[in-house]
Amino acid sequence: MQSATMSTTKHKGLLELTRTLLLQQTMTSLLETLTQVIQTAGIAEAVTLVLFDNNSERVSFYGIDPHHQPVSYEDETLLATGPVHALLKNPKTQVWRSEALHLRYPQLAALNLYPAFTDYCLVPLLASSGLLGGCEFTRQHATPFSEEDKNGLYDLCTLAAIAVEQIQLRENALLQQSLLRHERDDFRILVDITNAVLSKLDLDELTGEIAKTIHHFFHINAISIVLCDADKDSEQASVYATHYVQTHVAEREQSRMTLDGSLEQQVMKNGEMLLTNVRAAEEPDDESTLFQLLWRDQTKTLCILPLRFGHKTLGVLKLAQCQPDNFNSANLRVLQQIAERIAIAVDNALAYQEIKSLKEKLQHENLYLTEQINSNNPDFSDIVGRSSSMSAVLKQVEIVAKSDCSVLILGETGTGKELIARAIHNLGDRRDQRMVKMNCAAMPAGLMESDLFGHEKGSFTGATAQRMGRFELADKGTLFLDEVGEIPVELQPKLLRILQEQEFERVGGNKLISVDVRMIAATNRDLRQMVADKEFRSDLYYRLNVFPIVIPPLRERPEDIPQLVKFLTYKIAKRMKRTIDSIPAETLRLLSRMPWPGNVRELENVIERAVLLTRGTVLDLQLPELNYPLPVSQPVPVASAPDIASAPHLSEEDERERILQVLKETNGVVAGPRGAAQRLGLKRTTLLSRMKKLGIAAH
Repeated sequence: MQSATMSTTKHKGLLELTRTLLLQQTMTSLLETLTQVIQTAGIAEAVTLVLFDNNSERVSFYGIDPHHQPVSYEDETLLATGPVHALLKNPKTQVWRSEALHLRYPQLAALNLYPAFTDYCLVPLLASSGLLGGCEFTRQHATPFSEEDKNGLYDLCTLAAIAVEQIQLRENALLQQSLLRHERDDFRILVDITNAVLSKLDLDELTGEIAKTIHHFFHINAISIVLCDADKDSEQASVYATHYVQTHVAEREQSRMTLDGSLEQQVMKNGEMLLTNVRAAEEPDDESTLFQLLWRDQTKTLCILPLRFGHKTLGVLKLAQCQPDNFNSANLRVLQQIAERIAIAVDNALAYQEIKSLKEKLQHENLYLTEQINSNNPDFSDIVGRSSSMSAVLKQVEIVAKSDCSVLILGETGTGKELIARAIHNLGDRRDQRMVKMNCAAMPAGLMESDLFGHEKGSFTGATAQRMGRFELADKGTLFLDEVGEIPVELQPKLLRILQEQEFERVGGNKLISVDVRMIAATNRDLRQMVADKEFRSDLYYRLNVFPIVIPPLRERPEDIPQLVKFLTYKIAKRMKRTIDSIPAETLRLLSRMPWPGNVRELENVIERAVLLTRGTVLDLQLPELNYPLPVSQPVPVASAPDIASAPHLSEEDERERILQVLKETNGVVAGPRGAAQRLGLKRTTLLSRMKKLGIAAH
């Protein structure tokens, strides 16, 4: 009966001990309970825990010092290779005298973790999850641990292992909850920042929004975005800085800085975040004026994060704070993720800025393109002259316009080769497409290849973007190469290839681009002689010379000059908002006798000057100001009309021809001192009567 009572008492004590151990929430409280148990039982004076880390070779030490303060220590060398290491191979209780233990494990004394002891007992902590570590017991009264002591401690450690496992599970659960809370908070920050910045396409708005959001979440007072220039060789960068001196009151500044030797350049090159302290005396000279003014005489913590997107380094995000608390490890991890999203937003903004810039550039270049686009007047309205030589030229234009063959227009400078090219384009099937012009004489030889065929980004210094060449612009339309004789010999094979194959490669590229372009070329040079002199490839000459059209110089068609003078006078006067209704016959006669080495262009310049100097309605041409002496030969196309009044026996046909001739000379003016009636010796009414009789309409 007494034995049953003792057994019941023992079980109650064991249950109470188990309950007490399982109620402990921390390793320290568990150690305090175990210490109380062993000291009450007189088994040992001190107890410590050495627990394995499941994910590494590291062990954790838990103890209580003589002042009843917790002691914790983590180690993967000295302690981890001590007695507890033997439990991994043989999880059995170990008993040591202090001299033998320190002789076998001298590193334990160096750790200074244990109180002075004479005897040592290590009991494995075995739980359902496996070996947790060991529980160490020490004695100070030089009494070795007996087998009964070892068995009692083993039973105690069986319960302690369950308590340790439970505390570890609880700590892991709390840690996971904390991590989840942080991840949730970090996720909210990332979502808010992503939504805030990705919708901003203007670079100035974007940098302001970035600063506002970072200040809101992290209370950082100085935020800068440093963006390096697009040119890879440039050492310059743009700085968009925002400073918060007062809460939610932003001071913004834009500036330029030199990257050479700077912390920003260091971060851009190695792609790693930099965290450093900068004293006031150590601030770089190129720091922004506002930064120096607002944060003068203060030691600042700088955090510089790279802004990388894909393989591109766009710049850095630079954060400065006088209190370094904001740059803890958790915040730095989030800031790195924020920098990744900012890099995407900056890349979008830079792309938008480039597109916007290209759009503006295209709008300016539209002035050039507009001149090339067909005028929707597919006729010869701008080509003046009905001489036999010009009529032959216009017939050739009508014949070749409907085909797609190459045309070579030959003629002296100023004869109107471009007008003929436009007429060919406007009368052809490509009239609804653009006609792109290039003057080869006006283009530097080094830029001609790029201008004709385009180039890829980075193909040469200054090629910061891909560019279309004129062949691509003229696709499905017409390309007019003026002064084709000026194309360098080294570029001629590439031009020949595109004429033959209708494909080419951009400068710096290896992709074949196919186009459908009609070629019209023009030159004032003798290409045959250039071929003979090895200045022009013969195969290119024959490819261009499929259908040659020769425009006669103005001196060979003087009969066209009066009509040209009238046309140019009207056109120029209209442009200058002048009214000129008469051109003296003597002026027409003299102009028709000039040699005009500059052809129609020279004539147009003379007429423009005359219109500018004319004060009345009759063209006033100051002939002495011409650059060459007046000819003395007889006028070819213009002859003085006989006085009809002194020739009464003229036939009606002759009379009609003479009246028409004089009306032509006076530009259709009948009355007045310069009118046709005065020249024919008739009254105005008499001339009008005869004109009506002869079927001549009055203009």
